[in-house]
Amino acid sequence: MKSPAQILLIVSLAIGCLGLAGCFPTSSSQGDEEKEPHFLEGKSRLQAMDYAGAIESFERALEANPRSAAAHFELGWLYDQRETDPATAIYHYQSYLKLHPEGEQAERAKSRISACKQELARTIALAPVTQGLQRDFDQLTEENKRLKEEVERWRAFYTARNAAQSNSVQTAARQSQPVVLVAVNQNATPSGGGSSANSGSAQPVAAARSYTVKSGDTPAAIARKYGVKLDALMAANPRVDARRLQIGQALTIPAP
Repeated sequence: MKSPAQILLIVSLAIGCLGLAGCFPTSSSQGDEEKEPHFLEGKSRLQAMDYAGAIESFERALEANPRSAAAHFELGWLYDQRETDPATAIYHYQSYLKLHPEGEQAERAKSRISACKQELARTIALAPVTQGLQRDFDQLTEENKRLKEEVERWRAFYTARNAAQSNSVQTAARQSQPVVLVAVNQNATPSGGGSSANSGSAQPVAAARSYTVKSGDTPAAIARKYGVKLDALMAANPRVDARRLQIGQALTIPAP
């Protein structure tokens, strides 16, 4: 029967043999990860800028070896730089650090984790603000459109009113000048010799009258009221639209 010292020696030798045989992870384990067929395919697709295909290949490499730190780092970089998915990138970077905390890409992974966290926080913080600003912008756009339409309506109203006032002023100006009919003595001579005292003298026969339009008035009714022809009434008021008489509008009534 072997002594305790002999048993301890045998166990130590067995452990040493296992270490030499590669049963425990060594520094070359990462190199072995990068020789995996799916990983090599991912690197090839990455060089060809087929980023979607590279992601698919590195994910297959993880399925073949869930402890492939190299595949985790490549996926972290792709989701960080190409897919703009900071949350997934952080997951793969952290997985790499758990598997190889002192690996050659450890510092880079830590730096990118901080950057991805900042990007993720900025995106989450700005999302509600952006939506609120968009709602405010839409409301302001609609309000601006409504105000423009209202301004156009008021502009049309004042243009029509000013035109009507201008017509009324012109009509009043015409009405302030009486219509004078001149009776000419046909027996008067051009030289004026021998003419009678009344020859060539102007004598007012009839002055124009004015009428203010009332509710229910029509040109025909006004013409009948003053015993004039409708055509003569409208000729005396050339700017008046017979179909659109306005209450308070002044009309010139010609002599019968």
